[in-house]
Amino acid sequence: MDPDHFDALLCARHSCRAFRPDPIPDPVIEQILRSAQKVPSWCNAQPWQVEITTAPETDRLRDAFYAHAMQSQQNPDVDWPSAYTGLHQNRRKTCGLQLYKSVGVTPGDRAASGQQMLENFRFFGAPHIALITAPAELGPYAYLDCGGFVTGFCLAATAQGVATIPQAAVAAFAPFLRDWFDLPEDRVILCGIAFGRSDEAHPANSFRTERAEMGEWVNWHGKDIT
Repeated sequence: MDPDHFDALLCARHSCRAFRPDPIPDPVIEQILRSAQKVPSWCNAQPWQVEITTAPETDRLRDAFYAHAMQSQQNPDVDWPSAYTGLHQNRRKTCGLQLYKSVGVTPGDRAASGQQMLENFRFFGAPHIALITAPAELGPYAYLDCGGFVTGFCLAATAQGVATIPQAAVAAFAPFLRDWFDLPEDRVILCGIAFGRSDEAHPANSFRTERAEMGEWVNWHGKDIT
């Protein structure tokens, strides 16, 4: 594989926040899943379990989920981060400001920013959702393995011209999703991935996040840096 081609694939992937409604053909979805399944996992346990929606089920879920999110308390299976501080807070804030600027939300307008946040529960108009769950008995390392699967899924989708956005937000209402998909109590709901064709004309897709300089996150040991 040409390393430049792989880097181009990584650069092409982005979090899509507005989708066209046209569905992805089943064979394409199946190929994305087969490709994503090749990621590594501890002891080859392959802990990910995936629920895929297609039309009209996605629309049924979208409407019910949005209504539920508007009137219910959050109850995720996995605790949210206790805080964002320092560099992590700065990166998070920058991403949020980029999104709000792109869609015309004025800084400090909490009503408008809150409305934009609620688009998570409409899946940004995507025709499909992949809900990612893992067996509770395998614990946090299964969650780590599933993170690798999410990355594999997003890259495989990008290679097929399919846009994605991983969504931790949907896991905020884990009991609702567990009931909707009739999942057992021993399945931990981790995140969703909305996917479909990108609406390139939508302003929410007009920006790209940056990546930190290597010096911010890599510490070399034993390397000659003179």
